[in-house]
Amino acid sequence: MSQMPGEDNGTAMFQGFSEETIQFLWGVKFNNERGWFNEHKQEYLDHLYRPMQELGREVYDLFHACNPGCQLNLHVARIYRDARRVKYGGPYKDHLWLSMERPHDSEEDWHGIPSFWFEIGSTGYQYGLGYWGNPQDMEVYRRRILREPEKLEALVDLYESQETFHLYGEEYKRPKGQVAERLMPWFNRKYVGLSCEREPDELLFSPELAHELVKGYQLLMPFYEYFDSLRLEPLPE
Repeated sequence: MSQMPGEDNGTAMFQGFSEETIQFLWGVKFNNERGWFNEHKQEYLDHLYRPMQELGREVYDLFHACNPGCQLNLHVARIYRDARRVKYGGPYKDHLWLSMERPHDSEEDWHGIPSFWFEIGSTGYQYGLGYWGNPQDMEVYRRRILREPEKLEALVDLYESQETFHLYGEEYKRPKGQVAERLMPWFNRKYVGLSCEREPDELLFSPELAHELVKGYQLLMPFYEYFDSLRLEPLPE
């Protein structure tokens, strides 16, 4: 896990987010300009960014203790919006996230790399696994399903046996092909993932959040392994 510029080198354990975290996120949502943020920057550091760093470190350690052979990199997002995107919502994000994904070059296209993630906003939080493939990646994915439908069927069995995560991802308006009916919701998407969404609750404000995230990621490991294995497939011409 690499150190990020300006990151706190302390080893404080995650104690949970707070009501101040949610209040700050509402504040930046409705006051997305530099003057307001500069007045509330210490609140951002104390109640959002540092707790997110602490959560990320703890999740990272717990996850790799359970999966020593699966070495992922941790990334904690910053609130500062890319200057190219400021016109779409102001200079600051009104939500913050962390992610864990396999090591890759900083300039490598992030498409086709499955990622475990957690995100918090003013109205709640969510976490799960995402596979944001480009069109070529998703074509590889569909070809795998057509060639070996039984592998995805086993994952669908697992998905249907739990109630924590739901399937998400924008669907194509026109079907990309024909597969068994229960596989179609997985087959006909521009990207695919599984997500758990919750309103602010006791778990969000508790140190147990880190353990709950890892418990969820463990449930999603078979899906991660399936998506990650797609990089071994030949690319379509």
